[in-house]
Amino acid sequence: MIIFDKVTKKFPLGNLALDNISFEIEDNEFVFLVGPSGAGKTSIIKLILRETIPSTGSILVDDLDIADKKFIDIVDLRRNIGIVFQDFKVLADKNIFENVSIALKVTGSLNHDIKNKVKEVLKLVGLEDKEKIFPVQLSAGELQRVAIARAIIGDRKIILADEPTGNLDPKTSWDIMKIFKKLEGKKTIIIATHNIDIVNSFQKRVIMLKHGKIIKDLRKGGYEI
Repeated sequence: MIIFDKVTKKFPLGNLALDNISFEIEDNEFVFLVGPSGAGKTSIIKLILRETIPSTGSILVDDLDIADKKFIDIVDLRRNIGIVFQDFKVLADKNIFENVSIALKVTGSLNHDIKNKVKEVLKLVGLEDKEKIFPVQLSAGELQRVAIARAIIGDRKIILADEPTGNLDPKTSWDIMKIFKKLEGKKTIIIATHNIDIVNSFQKRVIMLKHGKIIKDLRKGGYEI
């Protein structure tokens, strides 16, 4: 479970990113974060990753207060979290197998296990025949599939996606969202997006932000403008 309790995030110059927000996300829940640019969506993702800490309030991830300045288990926290970015962030000098397997190699997984797990996730995202291809040879949609494969490998429990379809055409965007749909009920999925059609079609929980505040939290809703 992820719990934000009265979380405020201010930047050094006084800009307010989040203003006293509270919410809970259950294990294996599928949630959209929506709102205009600057509403606070990316700030929530960065806080869950502990790339930053709140100015006030607490954030619990599996009962650990990651907002505590004394929290030191950042590596273990991030091993349980996969992140998908709008701009893919794949490694250009490594092939697809190497891009996806790197997280497992860092944790010391056996080569046999790495090979099997990479094949499994590449099949899930529809890239089972491209493991020796380099990123420059792939389309934008395929690069995002690589990013998703890299995020979900290693049995991570939480998947964070920050505008995962932002650089993609409509058809490719839907193809990418079908992959997230396959993961529904198996992982906690939090997607920050501007894509109204996708949010309305999925009819999942929607947390709507504006000026750093939660203005609506719909358990089964759409993107209301």
